[in-house]
Amino acid sequence: MGDSDGSSMAAQSAQSIGQKKSIFSRILSSFGGRHTEPTQASSQSGKPAEPVKPTHGLMNLRRLRVEDVAIPKIEIAAIPDTATIEEISEAFRTSEMTRLPVYSGTLDTPLGMAHLKDFALKYGFVGEHKEFDLLSMLRPLLFVPPSMPIGVLLTKMQSERRHMALVIDEYGGVDGLVTIEDLIEQVVGQIEDEHDSADSAQWAREKQGCYLVQAKASVEEFGTAVGLDFTEDHTISEDIDTVGGLLFMLAGSVPVRGEVIVHPNGTEFEILEADPRRVQRARVRLPGHALAGE
Repeated sequence: MGDSDGSSMAAQSAQSIGQKKSIFSRILSSFGGRHTEPTQASSQSGKPAEPVKPTHGLMNLRRLRVEDVAIPKIEIAAIPDTATIEEISEAFRTSEMTRLPVYSGTLDTPLGMAHLKDFALKYGFVGEHKEFDLLSMLRPLLFVPPSMPIGVLLTKMQSERRHMALVIDEYGGVDGLVTIEDLIEQVVGQIEDEHDSADSAQWAREKQGCYLVQAKASVEEFGTAVGLDFTEDHTISEDIDTVGGLLFMLAGSVPVRGEVIVHPNGTEFEILEADPRRVQRARVRLPGHALAGE
């Protein structure tokens, strides 16, 4: 009798635990996390379950690493410690950022972060200034490894009141940059401000057969929009993701402003905005609408 009661209690306990696990799993999945356990169908068929498309949610704080969300080094807008007031004003204006890293020599030697508010309140944007000391207004930067979970970094940023961190590789060089906004967007989705709403489109039709394209635009999505495959040529790697990457591969170097790059399919890319490290914007003329035909 005692054994029967014990077995019954054990079965009820196991059932209760199973129900709690099921409820807990549903709660976690409701936050948008990726469910990694195999489904019943996949277990019975012996075939692996199809991967679930990543979504926004609290589970991303544990699932994603800094390297998954950081912008690459080539896209970091930064200021040299030798910059003048005019150059710093221009850097803030063109980047539309409120915080910019400051470096000595190269970006691999960061000194700190310049805040737009500090610069504006102390020096303003116009007028003459007898003395200008960029280093005196720098704020400290946070340095993090690429493997750090973004939830850990978010907590660290919050506790230390930092809004920007540089990603450092194994050799001590800068590998990327991440902001607190980048981390929060992994939970709540895209956060748009007044600048994003004005420039949200990554390409726009200028006239028949002619487009203005941001270098960060997806080369696949842009190609689909205009009815062309820019990676079908055997000389172009299928790993190219952005228009900027495509132009870098076609030119064999960082293109300069005013340069015209011709794709094997006849499409012409005229570089409109660029700096020594990257392309920012280009005018695209589709085949049949080239410069020679205008």
